[in-house]
Amino acid sequence: MLPRRSTLIALVCLLFSGLLAAPAQAAPLPQTQLTIRFFQVTAEVAASPDARARGLMGRTSLPPSHGMLFVFETPAIQCFWMRNTPLALSIAFIAEDGRIVTLADMQPFSEQNHCSETAVRFALEMEQGWFSKRGIRTGDRVGGLK
Repeated sequence: MLPRRSTLIALVCLLFSGLLAAPAQAAPLPQTQLTIRFFQVTAEVAASPDARARGLMGRTSLPPSHGMLFVFETPAIQCFWMRNTPLALSIAFIAEDGRIVTLADMQPFSEQNHCSETAVRFALEMEQGWFSKRGIRTGDRVGGLK
């Protein structure tokens, strides 16, 4: 027995409404190559307010030596938290001249603020421990910033 025409129309409407209501995937972010001492980093660049707000939320892994570079329009004290972020991350707050001014480890899903000690223009998030495993400290410079 075939379904009634009205049932078919209702099913088609449900199908299309579900497709139209599906959340849009964010466009891939541009990438850049950075150097810290002699270590290479591939970083996604979050330069817009929306990209910075989204950050690495929802990500469950990062490829080796990959991270996210947050770029701000002007130097200012910047604070980050880990709401909706399942990865354990380390963050380097970077002054306009490329100098790392603050390093911090951040725990998954935490709402604890981690703030730069001085005004910064950039922040680089990497897998937790990435900086310390390579002996990178405050005062080291990041090359390739734009």
